[in-house]
Amino acid sequence: MAEKDKKDLRLFYSISEVAQMFGVKESLLRYWEKEFPQVNPNKSLGGTRQYRKEDIETLKLIYHLVKEKGMTLPGARQRLATNREITTRNFEILTKLKEIREELFSIRKELDRLPNSQAKDENPD
Repeated sequence: MAEKDKKDLRLFYSISEVAQMFGVKESLLRYWEKEFPQVNPNKSLGGTRQYRKEDIETLKLIYHLVKEKGMTLPGARQRLATNREITTRNFEILTKLKEIREELFSIRKELDRLPNSQAKDENPD
């Protein structure tokens, strides 16, 4: 089984794993947990956080709104509370467009590696 498939089967992720996914410190995740009631990881008897896929999806939205779009925490909190469905849909569309863009760049890179005569034959102007 591929490594990605194994991760998809997991029910919980540790705070260190989630922090690594986003390239942030664990303290930022704990802070966001206090600021956003939508982030509510399970806690073991010892207090260890166990993030579910739903928590990670919410953190993706928070990361997008705060880190990528530059929204304030109150603005992001309000957006999630009032327009979560629209925000989620827009984020998913943006993510898919980024994936398509990367694929197109990859195709372009492959085409650039072809000898000039072959590329011209396949791409008449």
